[in-house]
Amino acid sequence: MELEVKGVAAASKSQIQPFFGRKKPLQQRWTSESWTNQNSCPPVVPRLDLGSLVDSDEDNFSYIPLSTADPQNSSSTLGWITPCQTTYTQHHLNELCVQHEEANTADITTLDRKALLQQGYADNSCDTQQRARKLYAEIVAAEKKKQTVAEQVMIDHLSRAVISDPEQNSAIEQKESDNILPDSKITPLRFRKRTLHETKIRTNSTLTENVLSHKLQFDGRIISRNGRNACRELIGFFFTHDQSLTIYEYRQFGKNRTIVLPFIKKQIYSHQCGRRKGKQYQLGDFYVGATLTFLSSDHLSLPESIKESTLLKLRITNIDQIAMDSLKTTSVEQKDDIISQETNDRLVFKAIQDLLKEKLHKRGVRILTGLGKYFQQLDKEGNGLLDKADFKQALKVFHLEVSEKDFESAWLIMNDNGNGKVDYGEFKRNIIGEMNEYRKSFVRKAFMKLDFNKTGSVPIINIRKCYCAKKHSQVISGHSTEEEIKSWFLETLKVACSKSDEVSYGEFEDYYEGLSIGIVDDEDFVNILRTPWGI
Repeated sequence: MELEVKGVAAASKSQIQPFFGRKKPLQQRWTSESWTNQNSCPPVVPRLDLGSLVDSDEDNFSYIPLSTADPQNSSSTLGWITPCQTTYTQHHLNELCVQHEEANTADITTLDRKALLQQGYADNSCDTQQRARKLYAEIVAAEKKKQTVAEQVMIDHLSRAVISDPEQNSAIEQKESDNILPDSKITPLRFRKRTLHETKIRTNSTLTENVLSHKLQFDGRIISRNGRNACRELIGFFFTHDQSLTIYEYRQFGKNRTIVLPFIKKQIYSHQCGRRKGKQYQLGDFYVGATLTFLSSDHLSLPESIKESTLLKLRITNIDQIAMDSLKTTSVEQKDDIISQETNDRLVFKAIQDLLKEKLHKRGVRILTGLGKYFQQLDKEGNGLLDKADFKQALKVFHLEVSEKDFESAWLIMNDNGNGKVDYGEFKRNIIGEMNEYRKSFVRKAFMKLDFNKTGSVPIINIRKCYCAKKHSQVISGHSTEEEIKSWFLETLKVACSKSDEVSYGEFEDYYEGLSIGIVDDEDFVNILRTPWGI
């Protein structure tokens, strides 16, 4: 009597599977005879119906030649697993990947595939209610923070400004010189401390609450690879009555203690670089993604790490849109030709970014982290500036070919000061592009959670402790263990690091910047950060 045995193939946990779900069942049906002809190892059972061997992730070996080969004529390095063959370990899988890379050099590498495994968190829809509560709590905390800073700004400019107004001294000294004869026993007011009785309640330059209420509030961050500076929480205000602006820093110590301090003093400022260099800031210069530039030498109270650079660059991450709409109706701004020039500049960069996007689609993590390390090696002076030859060499090394015409057009825009050197962070942002501010806010949240000592770098051992792979799609399906997913993540992250035992903010950001290139939906990218880091 002939028996027909049906079973389910057991997948080794060490096999790296992409997170995409199975789309359709296997159509071909195999018998044990045809299977035996293709394999030297005899089958264990008389008649093994391979048509019923349907694995939940069988179609997901998109990185192995099986997907493009006919099983009956396949010469793939994977082949078909027989009962007498040893189950695949991570070492076997790496060998397969290397062989496939040698066959097709244009394809992604093993490192790329391991980095892409982070996309296994993208479709995680667990704990929806808990996330909604977390999001609501974050919104409430952010609004409370903004209100605290706004109140401090009003206090500073309604009280302290009056007391320290230079007009206080000049008005009283003029009055003393008109009505009182000089007395050698009384020290002139300019040499002694003014008392409360000698302070006028109001001067010609005194601000009122009504005047200060016409303001635009915005959130900002410092564009820096220094973790301590990049994660500073900055809230700014632009006042339309005199076109001045000020920026405050919100600091939190522990869970309950907070402090609000001026970061950029209230004053009228102008652009320090770009097409608008020398032009005064106006309401139209404030939008999400805009960059504000200040001379570091004008602000002596800035941290030394910031004053090392000539320019302080702040990126606007959020604005009060209701206030913006209200102020736009009452303000009139002059239009100029610079707007069209800036639009043309953006088109030049956009054309290059679109050209390179396909090359970076699945190799983004490896290339962006590699570029960051490469630029650091070329930067012998440590000031973050490189010349044209360095950038051309870097693009050639990483096979990011850009035509000479496009490169020269981009270089003329970036090298606006004509000194022949450009910040390599700015070069990367313009040539390759960058993720939007919504995504970057979660990258900073994750890093701030890891860097609880606020040193600007995180030990690898802390990352291993904090990273949780429990909700990864492959862990849930049983194809991989938590430790395997964690080890693959650490392996790809360490490649980005200049030091073997710690990760800097710039390296952490480069990693997720590269990962972001292949993810279209913002919420999918946010899940990749929320789920393993618990933010």
